[in-house]
Amino acid sequence: MSVWAAAPELAIAELGYPEGAIETKVINLAEGANFSPEFLKINPHATLPTLAADNKTYVSTKDVVSYLVDNAPKTVAKGTAFIDTIHEDKYDPNAPLLLSRNDEELKAAAGGFPFQFVQNRQNSLDKHADLPEAAEFRAFYEAKKAANGGILAIYKGAVPEEAKQGFFEHSIAHWQTITNFILVDLPAKLPESGFLGGQTPGEDDFHLAAWLVRVAFLTGATNDKDGYKALEKETKEPVPAKVAAYWQAWAERPSFKKVYQNGLH
Repeated sequence: MSVWAAAPELAIAELGYPEGAIETKVINLAEGANFSPEFLKINPHATLPTLAADNKTYVSTKDVVSYLVDNAPKTVAKGTAFIDTIHEDKYDPNAPLLLSRNDEELKAAAGGFPFQFVQNRQNSLDKHADLPEAAEFRAFYEAKKAANGGILAIYKGAVPEEAKQGFFEHSIAHWQTITNFILVDLPAKLPESGFLGGQTPGEDDFHLAAWLVRVAFLTGATNDKDGYKALEKETKEPVPAKVAAYWQAWAERPSFKKVYQNGLH
């Protein structure tokens, strides 16, 4: 379910790495396995992707993908400042998974996967925070428990009406920002055909594809060439031609089919 782990997965599939050159391990985010002290010692941010290579650890999506591009058998266009843009908090593709804009959406979230996800995270934080080996990460655990617990309290109906309405307003604003990006900013950035990196995907594209797929997934998209149309649930108008062409260009590639073979995420 990690949106950003898909970026290096796409990169690995595109960059010509031989089979077995990169060992992969799965961290179960749905169970909060990323909050174990063992993982925090590898990545103190508790985020995916994480890459250990050449006696160093890379703990951000940007750094992980950059390493893979720089050391790949195949050469592709290097990344630009666009990578920093797509990772800005205001475009966070993780947030909408947990956000609710009204009572109907909140009821659905509280009765479905979002609640289970947040509850599992809280359980994991509580469990690991009390371990002796977690002492050095105390500040991390306290901050995470407070932030995650705040959302859990909203799902449980354990907050004042004012707090719930504030959550709705924040959720509406976040979705509006994402929608505006898809309708206005992204078409201005995309070429008429192909990818940001040219006729084949470049470093920027690995990040953008992962981002776009997550947003589309949250609107009910499928992993086929017309999957982008689900975005119109949010855009309320046809997806811009450049965005549609970009989706279709990715959907045809073996890398896309491999990474999302079991569905979008």
